[in-house]
Amino acid sequence: MPDFPLSRRTLLKASVVAGISVYIAPLGSKAFAALFEEKILQPVQVDPKTGAPRFRIDGMAKVTGEKVFARDVRARDMPHWPDQQSHAFILRTTQADRLFQGIDISRLGEELKPDRLVTAEDLVRDGVAFPEFYGEDMLLPVGKTPAYLGHAVAILIYHDFARYRFAKDKLQFQNDVIRYGEKTGPLERDPWGTFRFVREGGATPFDDDVFSSLKDAPIFPSSMRKHQPVWPDGNDHGKLGEQGMARANALRKELAEPPADWLVLDRQYQTQSVDTAALEPDNANCWYDAANRTLHLVVASQGPSEVVESAAEMAAKSKSVFPVDKIVVHPCYTVGYGSKDHYNFPFYGLATALYADGKPVRLANDRYEQFQTSIKRHAFKMHYRVAVDRKSGLFKSFQAEMECDGGGRANFSPSVAMVAATAAQSIYYFPKSDLSAVAIASRAIDAGSARGYGTLQSMAAMEMMVDEFAEQLKLDPIEFRLRNALRSGMKNTQGAIPAGAIRADEVLRAAQVHPLWTERTKRKADYEASHPGWRYGVGFSCVQKDFGTGAEASMARVEMAADGSIALHHSGAEIGTGMSTSQAVAVARWLGKPASEVRVSVTDWPELPMVTSGNPYLMSQEEQDKLSTNPRWSPASVSPASATNSAYYYTHSTREAARVIFMHGLWPAALAIWQQGIGGGQAASFVVRLEDARWVEGKLTAGGMELLSLEQLAKKAHELGLVTGASVHVFNRWQWSEADFEVDGKNVRLPIDGLAVRHPSGAGAAEKQTDNNAADGNWKALDRLKVYIPPVQRNNAAVTYYSAVGTLVELAVHEASGKVEVLKHHSIMECGTQLSPELVSGQLQGGIAMGIGHALHEYLPLYEEGPGNGTWNFNRYHLPRASDVAVWTQTGTTLPPLSETDPPKGIAEVVMIPVVGAIVTGIHHAIGHRFTELPVSPQHIQKVLQ
Repeated sequence: MPDFPLSRRTLLKASVVAGISVYIAPLGSKAFAALFEEKILQPVQVDPKTGAPRFRIDGMAKVTGEKVFARDVRARDMPHWPDQQSHAFILRTTQADRLFQGIDISRLGEELKPDRLVTAEDLVRDGVAFPEFYGEDMLLPVGKTPAYLGHAVAILIYHDFARYRFAKDKLQFQNDVIRYGEKTGPLERDPWGTFRFVREGGATPFDDDVFSSLKDAPIFPSSMRKHQPVWPDGNDHGKLGEQGMARANALRKELAEPPADWLVLDRQYQTQSVDTAALEPDNANCWYDAANRTLHLVVASQGPSEVVESAAEMAAKSKSVFPVDKIVVHPCYTVGYGSKDHYNFPFYGLATALYADGKPVRLANDRYEQFQTSIKRHAFKMHYRVAVDRKSGLFKSFQAEMECDGGGRANFSPSVAMVAATAAQSIYYFPKSDLSAVAIASRAIDAGSARGYGTLQSMAAMEMMVDEFAEQLKLDPIEFRLRNALRSGMKNTQGAIPAGAIRADEVLRAAQVHPLWTERTKRKADYEASHPGWRYGVGFSCVQKDFGTGAEASMARVEMAADGSIALHHSGAEIGTGMSTSQAVAVARWLGKPASEVRVSVTDWPELPMVTSGNPYLMSQEEQDKLSTNPRWSPASVSPASATNSAYYYTHSTREAARVIFMHGLWPAALAIWQQGIGGGQAASFVVRLEDARWVEGKLTAGGMELLSLEQLAKKAHELGLVTGASVHVFNRWQWSEADFEVDGKNVRLPIDGLAVRHPSGAGAAEKQTDNNAADGNWKALDRLKVYIPPVQRNNAAVTYYSAVGTLVELAVHEASGKVEVLKHHSIMECGTQLSPELVSGQLQGGIAMGIGHALHEYLPLYEEGPGNGTWNFNRYHLPRASDVAVWTQTGTTLPPLSETDPPKGIAEVVMIPVVGAIVTGIHHAIGHRFTELPVSPQHIQKVLQ
């Protein structure tokens, strides 16, 4: 055992992976109390009338600079760790077209030699290797060509900071440290992933499809030739792939030889590689305690559970040399938006610790290293062919070929390519479509789960094309969009009907009457008359983005003490989105007030031991049916945090746990109190129905009954031994899993697939039960009586949940310099019921800034001149500043929910996308030229204006 106490109050056993016990130190545990919650988190305070939070849980710490991130942690901060902190850095290649022949660190001299030098030879000898997801060659062996620019070749470990700092300064930016040999050219490899989605609809948008991915199947290559996909032959009566290709070939022929009344545009678009620019650079602080055979990791990650499982997998490979019985992972607050989702840095930290002579060792990128290694947004090339009927102005067909550069390791490039293709239609309906996407392998830095996830690229291109169609058809651009907008009940390009109401048409109508749009002609004349040398333009774009992966899963535990205080534990990680605040607020729908205690990044659920196996995307229906006979099995365990999954997916598990407590704890407690009148007269005088229950400023009533405070209800629930805690697991494959359970003698069907409930401990529980810890009370995991997991065929839907945003941009172009100045922008959002309007506004403002950067400023060369050469920093990379984003003139509105029952929708990614297309179309309005390559730089504009 580690040399500190393990108990359910401090460090909780999460799982056994590859024979290794894995423990998680949740934020707020005894080990972290001094650093985290006790200092920086405040209970949520809400407006009693609106229920909206007055400030974030971590708001005070954020604005005062006291919020603690993983990068701030040192060995001395960790109880039971040695005080001495070691440091390490990594040497990386800056060329990827010739053999690696070793390193030369002679310039360090004897005084600055590392205490430990780790190379690929050490890793191979000791069996230390990446988890399978991250590919081969954690450190590049001598005699091989680097797979990508920035490929790691050696780790230098120092046991004192001064020598580490001087040594790093001596070696950084020196071209002779890495020795190269024969020129081989870059590695040539098959694509990381290839997808094709073909659909031919029925006679109307609401009829059954002739062929579609959901109804039939997506199309996959039959083989690869010279690293390019070879598609099946078209055959109307052949296999499904051949039938799909027959439809695709017919569509292609029709676009090549269109009817006379069709307008066909054939355009190529290109977007750049962009840095994810997380303001907390990648870091890890790890300690291998050989005496206790325990490995400790302090990591910043969007998915602590993924790090846990992969770390155990990695440790198991080298167990004979570095015996590891236990892994203790300390997840910390971080900032992500994709940059820390399945990134490889934690495993470099793990490997470094194994060679650090028993001392904690810190591996932390500086900004140059972060640019050289961090996950990038994919560069895309897109070839679109779209047909429109000239008379009706309606789309007829859409054919697209997309190529995204995934860099030297696969990461999430396959799914990014897939999502880009399935999202390309945006807010529009196409009767026929043939959309293919390839994620190529290259020598560029890894690209992965960056905000937008491929949709920024594919939908921005669609918006540019839509605007050009409107011009050629002589239609108002918003009117043209309205004619083609996808409506509720219509099918997407995979043949799936989107879930819920589609409200993009409402967003379009709101934009159509906004003064920026209706007055754009007059404003252009007035501005240009009063600003000589500037050209004025207004642009508009509207998109809708899916949110979710098709295998979303989470766990939540809600507990109510006898005094009415509420604790929430959640598997989701806080990555800067404010999810810890929004989830605290989410419980109020059923419990009347927010949680006062919130723990996130929780990976220990002793009361509800769920299991998972198989691949939720690839398993057969037969396999799923067989596995689901286990009442604890689910297709997925928990999902890493992303920009848009907390509002909808995380809230579902939070609220379902709270709802169980309400239905089986608070509601029967309320009935018991109301029936305490003389002879039950009070309750007998009124009809008291569950559907009439309402919380009014934190007090419960129904059908005219007395208002009851949560404190009254909680006390009664504990006295009666009712349900006062619920832990749930949920799974979503574009539809929630459901299951039947027996709770306190009642059969109920819930949109969850795992449930445990807690009853108070013994008699007099109201007086004794004040601790919200999961281990207290009588927890019981309930076997589900029957489960209804969405069929695996729904994987072919690819997306069903959407949120829409439209953005108007007012800008001016300086004729001499080509500079674009964003004067004003206004966004219209459709995001369901807002958990916190201020958090939604914050996501909009941050997303708009990122979109402006993508459209106008941010650019990384992909290869040798790019960040892989180790010389890039913010002095060369233009991250948008306040002066670039119209910070004082930006506005935004949200459509009201259709009713108070509307769920919140994921909004954090879609808000960044329409501003890109709006800027490009605004530039066209200003200077009359359409750009098809991003970013639109001053140099590009100057060439046009010369």
